Amino acid sequence: MLKLSEIYIYPVKSLGGIALSKANITDRGLENDRRFMLVDENGRFLSQREFSVLAIFQTEIIDNSLIITNRKTGKELVINLSQPSSTNAIQATVWDDTVEALEVSKEASQWFTEALSFQARLVYMPEESHRKTDAQYSLKGDEITSFSDGYPILIAGQASLDDLNNRLASAININRFRPNLVFTGGEPFEEDAWHEFTVGDVRFFGVKPCARCIMTTIDQATGEKAGKEPLLTLNKFRKAGNKILFGQNVLISQLGEIAVGDSIEVKSRQKLAKFEIV
Repeated sequence: MLKLSEIYIYPVKSLGGIALSKANITDRGLENDRRFMLVDENGRFLSQREFSVLAIFQTEIIDNSLIITNRKTGKELVINLSQPSSTNAIQATVWDDTVEALEVSKEASQWFTEALSFQARLVYMPEESHRKTDAQYSLKGDEITSFSDGYPILIAGQASLDDLNNRLASAININRFRPNLVFTGGEPFEEDAWHEFTVGDVRFFGVKPCARCIMTTIDQATGEKAGKEPLLTLNKFRKAGNKILFGQNVLISQLGEIAVGDSIEVKSRQKLAKFEIV
């Protein structure tokens, strides 16, 4: 039996995540997931790919406040989620997409600039900004996402992680892959083939397996690069073309609420990617 076992949101792109027992599904993903982002002086997004230190910033939501803590210094930044933004509009770039964002405040940007020792601005995606997902993998043509890499939700199986860890010299945590949803049951990597599926009463569509990058090699507890794993091992059995795959990108078909323990039912499947043995 397939069951939802873990739920995560990442309020600020590339910063620490929050484990939840339940979550609201909105049109752009889990509520409060990646609605904030750090950008450089040109509005380009900052991520752990270039700045692994971002992992040391932990996020927490209490009542209506987003609390960001620098785990090395203990210093906190508190943001009111009801009024997170100033009127300072910024053209923010995530990969090939440029969307209008609002700077949270000069004080918030200065807090990160001082913590990182380089120029950074904290921005927020308002409701008026609609960032569409890749049209090639769209179902309706109007799906949107937040500041995620490209899709509103990422799902991964515990069996997939267990299979990988059995091949590694040292086991890693699922947080290396930064999923939104984790499930138990089923076969390793079966999520690759999921097309239409439900979590509780909420319906989703898997559209394409997720290509993985150097972020998976960063220890999320320390912000330090931990060598070449798990990419080195994944490359041996999870390589399709020039991409290494783990987890499934998901689009939302129905809004609602999901909770840990919800049953998952796979309604239809799609053709699997062809993997190279290297």
